[in-house]
Amino acid sequence: MTDEKDLSNESPVTTRRGIRSFVLRQGRMTEGQKKAYERSWPVYGLTREQGMIDPREVFGRDAMLNLEIGFGMGKSLADMAEAAPEQDFIGVEVHLPGVGALLKEVEDRKLENVRVYAIDANDVIDLCLPDACLDRVMVFFPDPWHKKRHNKRRLVQPEFVQRIRHKLRVGGVLHLATDWENYSEHMMEVMSGSEGFANTQEPGQFSPRPDDRPITKFEKRGERLGHGVWDLLFHRTN
Repeated sequence: MTDEKDLSNESPVTTRRGIRSFVLRQGRMTEGQKKAYERSWPVYGLTREQGMIDPREVFGRDAMLNLEIGFGMGKSLADMAEAAPEQDFIGVEVHLPGVGALLKEVEDRKLENVRVYAIDANDVIDLCLPDACLDRVMVFFPDPWHKKRHNKRRLVQPEFVQRIRHKLRVGGVLHLATDWENYSEHMMEVMSGSEGFANTQEPGQFSPRPDDRPITKFEKRGERLGHGVWDLLFHRTN
């Protein structure tokens, strides 16, 4: 998620797929987050070691399947899951306080349609999700890496988008949102040039915020500061 911290002095952290699009800033779990994690991770947590999942077995049903990459503290994901109990949601977040916070929301709201990965999204995409299993992928307010020399660390890149494409069913939607205008332009350039995707709006046009995307704390903060928010919705065509 967007963060005000200046990351310009952070050294690159690499994975098997190269430079990460995030800096690992774990922080400390609150007592409530820690207890929720300990109680609920065995029930709702998914791991790399489980390998390729069958969503129907994981959720015990065949339903619309959503993936949110980088859910932050999890409130928006919990809001979406609570509002659409007929759909299933998988969240990915590397920061454990956020994972604990989401699991607390899951407990408090008694949600049964949420599962969680606490690993790099690249590993989830490559190792854990079968092709054409997703109806929607959401990436809301990823780290903007706004300094030009760091743009290569941005998550939304052509190679990443193509890997997401193969996990979406034909007709499935990739929904991106950012409060950084420069990043929105980058996203639009990448998506407009991506094979197998078409804008749900006119070419080059951003989308109105869909009713089912909750307004995040970053969006509220941006509104107070006079910042804009840009949504992009592209569907898989082939």
